Amino acid sequence: MLRASEESPRMFDSDFIDFFSRTPWWTVPLLWVPGTIAFFAIGLTQGVPVGLGLVGWLAGFVLWTFTEYSLHRTAFHWVPDASWGERYHFFVHGVHHKWHWDRYRLVMPPAVSLSLCVVFGGLFRLAFGPTWMWPLFSGFVFGYCVYDCMHYAEHHLKVKWKWFVRLRAHHMSHHHNQKYMELRYGVSTMFWDRVFGTMEPSA
Repeated sequence: MLRASEESPRMFDSDFIDFFSRTPWWTVPLLWVPGTIAFFAIGLTQGVPVGLGLVGWLAGFVLWTFTEYSLHRTAFHWVPDASWGERYHFFVHGVHHKWHWDRYRLVMPPAVSLSLCVVFGGLFRLAFGPTWMWPLFSGFVFGYCVYDCMHYAEHHLKVKWKWFVRLRAHHMSHHHNQKYMELRYGVSTMFWDRVFGTMEPSA
């Protein structure tokens, strides 16, 4: 049972709400790998050619990496100048920085990711139309799935692959090195940190 413990401290007074504040990492691929396949299949049934669909899928994946970076840099690190600002930040992202060892608060709860899926799906429909949105959205959602699984792995797995070791060090510096706490926002890639100059402090 996913109950409060030393490893996973209590966030809410209500046992019911606190229980659902925890999410095992495997719920992400369980929910979104089939979702990714389904979204791409919908595009094919609506006449999207396979080759162009794969190009769209890749574009959607890249778009996710930019969205991941942008959200982390802005919304996740934003503390509104209001009486509720600190509390807002804690629930959105501060909890992860405070309890970075908590393996059950490293991925989005399904209720949140499903709600965001509806919002982003609507935006994709407006931007790309009711047919071409599907392969792009499929790649975008798969990018999210990779991001959340990578985030878990960076905190709790000791993979020896050199690329992963560098990426893990990149993310850990964001958590544990005061110099990088407002830098190095990429989790699944360092690319956008390099593009926007957030790899190193300004001289």
